[in-house]
Amino acid sequence: MATRLSIARAAHQFASSTTRRPSPLFRSCFQRWQAAPVQRTRLFSVSAAVQEKKYTEDHEWIELSEDGKTCTLGISTYAANALGDVVYIELPQIDLDIGSGDAIGAVESVKSASDILTPIGGTVTEVNSVLEEKPGLINQDPEGDGWIARIAVNEEATGKMMTAEEYKVFTDE
Repeated sequence: MATRLSIARAAHQFASSTTRRPSPLFRSCFQRWQAAPVQRTRLFSVSAAVQEKKYTEDHEWIELSEDGKTCTLGISTYAANALGDVVYIELPQIDLDIGSGDAIGAVESVKSASDILTPIGGTVTEVNSVLEEKPGLINQDPEGDGWIARIAVNEEATGKMMTAEEYKVFTDE
């Protein structure tokens, strides 16, 4: 019985001494390892620039490409919900030169119709032709597969451009 108690006491002391603090030998090795960090030269950057959507007061969004030469344009989720069920969309023509603030198309729903305004100037390079056959896609995914046009940018955005957080505050008012 005494042997069992002494073994249990020794095991308890060993366990508690190892969890309290590391041995001095371990600490000195650890300090040397920390004192000499390995210097590595980065030959190139592998991180891509993160682009975020910007929103307008007219409830459109744009998202610049990584190179900043093109952008994708669409209407916001808030606008899609306010319009109701979209029944028709008028898309812009490819190679159409547009200026900032121009109407490039229209969205018609069972409730109303609304022009699509562009906050940025450039040339329309691509349109989402799927919307002609399935205009309801704007209601399902307005800020994803429901994009409207891609534009080659040749001038800066005008008007107030908001981040997602600023736009949420704007629409909550």
